[in-house]
Amino acid sequence: MPLDSDIASRLKRTSDGLVCAVAQEEGTGRVLMVAWMNDDALAETLATRRGVYWSRSRQEMWRKGDTSGHLQHVSKVELDCDGDALLLTVRQDGAACHTGEHSCFDTGGELPLGAAK
Repeated sequence: MPLDSDIASRLKRTSDGLVCAVAQEEGTGRVLMVAWMNDDALAETLATRRGVYWSRSRQEMWRKGDTSGHLQHVSKVELDCDGDALLLTVRQDGAACHTGEHSCFDTGGELPLGAAK
């Protein structure tokens, strides 16, 4: 399924054809994960209302939940003012992070502010 041409014309992609996608939890506003989308992943996400991304490491489409069962149900997709980032509002079934955590930001830890030398 091709991406609608009006939407495609508004995107500013990286040199490898990707747009940053931030998945935010519906209701809490918690950022669950950051991933990448190509035009096909975005088109499929818009058509199916399911989180679909481009895996840079595997160089293939990544349908969130295909192997883990932890689906993302997309309720809204927004494009930022520059056209280079997407914000997905999602209802997450299970963990969003590949480590099994609810959010990819649960284990990295908060970095200290004012620590630059």
